[in-house]
Amino acid sequence: MTLPLSYRYTPMEAQSVDVLPTGTGWQYEPKWDGFRCLAFKESTRVELRSKAGRSLSRYFPELVETLAEIKANRFVLDGEIVVPDHRVLSFDALLQRIHPAKRRVQHLAATTPAVLIAFDLLVDDRGNALTEHPLSVRRTRLVAFARKYFGGVTIQRNIRLSPATTDIRTAKRWLAGRAGLDGVIAKVRDLPYQSGERTGMVKVKRIRTADCVVGGFRYATKGHKIGSLLLGLYDGAGLLHHVGFTSGLSTAERELLVPKLQRLIREPGFTGQRPGGPSRWSTKRSSEWEPLAPKLVVEVAYDHFSSYRFRHGTTLVRWRPDKAPRQCTIDQIEAAGTSALRMLRKSG
Repeated sequence: MTLPLSYRYTPMEAQSVDVLPTGTGWQYEPKWDGFRCLAFKESTRVELRSKAGRSLSRYFPELVETLAEIKANRFVLDGEIVVPDHRVLSFDALLQRIHPAKRRVQHLAATTPAVLIAFDLLVDDRGNALTEHPLSVRRTRLVAFARKYFGGVTIQRNIRLSPATTDIRTAKRWLAGRAGLDGVIAKVRDLPYQSGERTGMVKVKRIRTADCVVGGFRYATKGHKIGSLLLGLYDGAGLLHHVGFTSGLSTAERELLVPKLQRLIREPGFTGQRPGGPSRWSTKRSSEWEPLAPKLVVEVAYDHFSSYRFRHGTTLVRWRPDKAPRQCTIDQIEAAGTSALRMLRKSG
């Protein structure tokens, strides 16, 4: 047997837009916060490939095993790999799976098993390529495929069907109210699969805001200006934890803030988690920061928050002199992935 698509086949991608498109020709899907993956099965052989064409099979042995159990000799699924950790979807737990040690990967596969969320069927169980068919046909075939093959207990635990809708109101609710989603995808229903292209599919990122204490700052690498503001949130015990940074300041703001912030320099700045620990934004200057008295509050926009930190840099929305620093608590942010996991369970 030979699959009609090679392992080097490139997934279709999405163009970023600010607003969801409307009209009868669109299908909307959740944009999951995970690793994009094409899953190939041919006889007993299963191969997982990333968007960049790299093999993911060794990092997710539980998915390889589960896909091998599906009672179809051949198929190709397009989907997203996520990792539920207790009651949430955890991108940090997902990142830990990319580990060189086989024993470590096997341990994580057993303790925090991954889930492949399927949202497209590129080759059906008869070995027929569906990529030239419009999305409306592929989605119908995918739903039928899922009903036929995703019913076993083990399979249902590790392989799930992603929800989809043609109702813009439902899509807007997903975008506005689901924690843990990366956003919403919109696809043109009457187009064939656009391999390697950004035509026929758009994405709208889900952006949220939070009020944070400015617990410190870093100087810019050049000149006596403010480089970034260090953000903090209080936990239930009253400890102020460093949770990220914002650097979206104009040149004028960077200069004008210097005397204002210098007057507030005071130890300890953060009383809980402090800057300088392992994080995605760590650099050689990670320990070079000035602590501030907890007097200033800013509202920032962010996309993801997990493990007590903003995953990426945030965008400064406005200063909040009307907000008391002690009101900036961790519980204003819903645990990333909680609602998304409930949504996935409902999808069947």
